[in-house]
Amino acid sequence: MDHDQTAPAAHHVRDAAARAAGAAGMAAIGLIHLLDAPGKLAETPYMFWMYIGLMVASVLIAGELIRTGSRRAWAAAVALALSAAAGFTLTRTVGLPQAHGDIGNWTEPLGLASLWVEGCVAALGGLVLAAGVRVRRAARLTTAPA
Repeated sequence: MDHDQTAPAAHHVRDAAARAAGAAGMAAIGLIHLLDAPGKLAETPYMFWMYIGLMVASVLIAGELIRTGSRRAWAAAVALALSAAAGFTLTRTVGLPQAHGDIGNWTEPLGLASLWVEGCVAALGGLVLAAGVRVRRAARLTTAPA
């Protein structure tokens, strides 16, 4: 088989692997927040509802990554992962309204797990989005009139 015939197959495998990893990461973000949610309802109800929104969004984005792997789905995955990481950072630095108990608590295991997964999803999504830009740019250059 020559290189031209194997390149599309390799791209398809990489795309499927990235989409599966992205969806798994989104599921992990949702699960981590599900595990942390019970205490939030009594402590800070608005954060509990933010967790619910994050969990629902995680599931929807994971489904869209699996279904289409679109740029929009990847951008949403990156945005959600970064917003969750920003929320964690805010609660550990300045705190949020009615939520000052975690200021300085950087070693909470679920929080560290969440940061790790969110960072991985954001990095993977960034790579996928950047690769898409390179592929489109290369396609434009090869199809441009001479």
